[in-house]
Amino acid sequence: MMDRKIRSVLIVGGGTAGWMAAASLVRFLENMNVRVRLVESEQIGTVGVGEATIPPIMDFIRQLGIDENDIVRRIKATFKLGIAFRDWTGPGDFYFHPFGPTGFGMGSVSFPAYWLKMFLEGKAARLEEYSVQAVAAEQDKFVRPVHAPNTPLNKITYALHFDALLFARYLRQFAEARGVERTEGKVRHVSLRPEDGFIESVSLENGDRIEADLFIDCSGFAGVLIEQALETGFEDWSRWLPCDRALVVHSEHAAAPSPYTLVTARDAGGQWRIPLQHRVGNGHVYCSSFIDGDKAMDTLLASLEGRPLTDPLSLRFTPGRRRKAWNKNCIALGLASGFLEPLEATGIHLIQRGIAMLLKFFPDRDFAQADTERYNRILEFEFGRVRDFLLMHYIHTERGGAFWDHCRKLPLTGSLQEKIELFRSHGRILREDTELFPVQSWLSVMIGQNIVPRSYDPMADSLDPRKIEAKLDEIRAKAKQCADAMPPHQDFIDKYCAAGVLEA
Repeated sequence: MMDRKIRSVLIVGGGTAGWMAAASLVRFLENMNVRVRLVESEQIGTVGVGEATIPPIMDFIRQLGIDENDIVRRIKATFKLGIAFRDWTGPGDFYFHPFGPTGFGMGSVSFPAYWLKMFLEGKAARLEEYSVQAVAAEQDKFVRPVHAPNTPLNKITYALHFDALLFARYLRQFAEARGVERTEGKVRHVSLRPEDGFIESVSLENGDRIEADLFIDCSGFAGVLIEQALETGFEDWSRWLPCDRALVVHSEHAAAPSPYTLVTARDAGGQWRIPLQHRVGNGHVYCSSFIDGDKAMDTLLASLEGRPLTDPLSLRFTPGRRRKAWNKNCIALGLASGFLEPLEATGIHLIQRGIAMLLKFFPDRDFAQADTERYNRILEFEFGRVRDFLLMHYIHTERGGAFWDHCRKLPLTGSLQEKIELFRSHGRILREDTELFPVQSWLSVMIGQNIVPRSYDPMADSLDPRKIEAKLDEIRAKAKQCADAMPPHQDFIDKYCAAGVLEA
């Protein structure tokens, strides 16, 4: 039988996407005799603003076999229990989107079902009070999961805030130590095979020509392979996601870092605050149709909590995705595959999913059409569900101003409309297939955005109301008790993973 195995992979572009791909491939293909090479240029800067993550990043780190304390220390990370939204639904409003489970089911009745029943009757506390992650975040507390049966300490769920450039550098060291070859250079030309249009090779500015069986495009918005060479096409999602600009600046700490991302609504978008060990990452994502760049920058700089450490970086983007993430023998990851917006920190996760699906459908040199089509359907679905989740943050708000008036008129996708209608009728939330956000996330944001059901799931009536109230009191008390027992976030970092401190 003719050998059709993939023997060489070329990654074009470094940064977070490129080195995540390189580290994963060299780790999981280590016994398959596949040569992994990455081309990047020091002259081409990386965006490097993906500093907030969501919990699946911890699986990525563990699956690579990386020591968590080591990477947290070296990339100057902090821990993240969720996202706080300030002034988002209206001035003075605040809600928290925590990670992890909230509450416990009672028999066959889920927590959201019986909590909503009591909430609509005015007999339940704020949703956040039943989440240990939310209660701990409000107290600036943190601990990793511990063995404590019948308490929420068993299932504490978290992610990281980190310096994206340091994260890429860490993964580069990891990958190169395991055999990934890095080549310095800029791609000047991409050669396609005349018989089928597949990529045959790339030529660098220094004249080097590099061939490969499989190409991975991590070249950022430029899409050097997936778009410039293969002309894959781009789906513009501006009609759903209104923001198209971002300003980014680093600042000094004004206080100990909090274990959550803070997002504050502004006149034409939102501002984020991401605390790291050594600085704070700040950004203002906005719609250029409703505010000019100078005013957006003034808004950002005027609201920093500490002295700025850098000049603001300005980014332009069109929200959307490539029509195909996998085209012929090329797979696009990161900004090359698309970008939505930073509101819920999904950018790095979509890189991670693209890599995971590549490993699941890892091809041979025949590149079976069924594999590539299934890969593309999965990524299209996941991008679409993330788009829906982001859109939900904009369409239901009581904020005034031209931008927010515009947001209230944004068209709903069919999938989001169904999600909202199911929730409005009886508080039902269905998680489909591999969509990223769990039921608890949808519940947190819907309630936070004041999307309130007309009624509750009738199955909640199978429970004795007195037992429901007792269970809610128990969950609330346990969440507070567990959070009270946790160390301050900064103390936890100092003890286990402070930057610049080496383990004995």
